[in-house]
Amino acid sequence: MDLSLNGVSHSYGNVEVLRDITLNVPSGQIVCIVGPSGCGKSTLLRMAGGLERPDQGEILQVGEPPEDCLNPLTFIFQDFALLPWRTVDGNVRLVLEDHGIRGERGEAIVADVLARTNLGDFRTALPKQLSGGMKQRVAIARALAVRPAVMLMDEPLSALDAQTRELLIDDLVSLWAREPFTALYVTHNLSEAVRLGHKIVVLSRRPGEVREIVEIDRPLTERSLGDADLDARQKHLWEVMRSEARAADEELVHD
Repeated sequence: MDLSLNGVSHSYGNVEVLRDITLNVPSGQIVCIVGPSGCGKSTLLRMAGGLERPDQGEILQVGEPPEDCLNPLTFIFQDFALLPWRTVDGNVRLVLEDHGIRGERGEAIVADVLARTNLGDFRTALPKQLSGGMKQRVAIARALAVRPAVMLMDEPLSALDAQTRELLIDDLVSLWAREPFTALYVTHNLSEAVRLGHKIVVLSRRPGEVREIVEIDRPLTERSLGDADLDARQKHLWEVMRSEARAADEELVHD
């Protein structure tokens, strides 16, 4: 299933946040959204997930969701959003219980997603016993359990240290290589974007407009930290964003 955003605009009162955003998230691809602070990235993600409605434009789900899809659109947040009194197993199982899935079918789904996220040995652990990276793996496993058509990822690695972020990038690449998933992925981190994005959408400062869309044709499994081509693409993205980011910072100071 593709996710298509056509002419999306939105304001909060007199503040115009997004203006005429048009982009497509093709099935099996990760589309990253980058841009200066306050440009409306997270607002756009919430609209894509149906948590808010745009003032203008439309957001369409095109095609059929995957077989056994329970939630066509599923969020992954930067703060993990785990229930502290539930184990790893229990946090993943919760989303299945909401759909009445228990017993052998539920056990098979939980076992599968825990294995895919390398959490099989930690299913009885509580969130307080886990590192930040492990907590985010649980959040990813929980999202995968509902077989989403599109994962909406709101800066999922921003709360992690640099080393853990690199490990999670490797994990996401491995997950995608094993079974390609579709994601709309918001990040401030340009290195993250060029490592994970099939397309990178650069938004301007508020009101957020599409400044440029950069496509990277290389397979995710062939991208690595320090790669000269990716470094050049990251530099280009920063050159596109730099003046916008500076202007956005000045606006935030004046506000």
